Amino acid sequence: MRQQNPYELVIFDCDGVLIDSETLASRIDAEELTRIGYPTSYSEVVLRFTGLSSATMRKMIEEDWGRPLPSDFDAIVQSRIKESYRTELQAISGIDRLLHQLPLPRCVASSSAPDKLRLGLELTELWPHFHPHVFSSVMVKAGKPAPDLFLFAAAQMDTEPARCVVVEDSIAGVRAGVAAGMTVIGFTAGGHCLDDHGQRLVSAGAAVVARSAGELGVLLVTSEVQPSSMVAEGPGNSMCCNALRGKGTHSASANVHLSSLIPAPHMADVVA
Repeated sequence: MRQQNPYELVIFDCDGVLIDSETLASRIDAEELTRIGYPTSYSEVVLRFTGLSSATMRKMIEEDWGRPLPSDFDAIVQSRIKESYRTELQAISGIDRLLHQLPLPRCVASSSAPDKLRLGLELTELWPHFHPHVFSSVMVKAGKPAPDLFLFAAAQMDTEPARCVVVEDSIAGVRAGVAAGMTVIGFTAGGHCLDDHGQRLVSAGAAVVARSAGELGVLLVTSEVQPSSMVAEGPGNSMCCNALRGKGTHSASANVHLSSLIPAPHMADVVA
């Protein structure tokens, strides 16, 4: 007997989940920070700032550096990033196909500004999958890792947090989803993800990790991840499934049995 899918809404992060933009942004951030006298490498930017808003990133740097960033720093960085979008940006491999076949309502909740979100999604032809349900951290008081943005998105979509599943590539985003009382799938298909990125997402609270759009499709459609109220455990309610704990990076292809598996032959070509 088939079980009802426990999820009513999929909340996607944008950068590094829908579009492969984190590599572009992190490279430019590192170059511009180094240029103004705050030497920073690409890998440092990825590890410290992925998933954070520009305002949060700026605050962290200024506190560490002990001086304010130039007044035009953000404008220069955003201009360069948008130009790189027009010449280099691509959608995450397989994500358009997944979205075409995903039978669940979906929205975007991102730390990026609205104009940057729209540009990235339009250039990669993903905008029609989400418009008008695209939400930015500028719409709430506190961005990720605070839960505000995800709770706002759920409210706008008239869905209880416990019925939401979040797809996130960043530690800040995973923590925000967990704090919102939602189930979080870590996603490591972006070009910025290092070898240990999946394990770091699980340590932050992701229930499971998908390494590709195909694996993500399996998890979303077969309900192979249980709602957070069913898997929350341990100190801080870390949502690591028992069957996956202690096996390195926890992926959708791991040999696990979860009670909510639902046959989904219509998604077979997504994961082929």
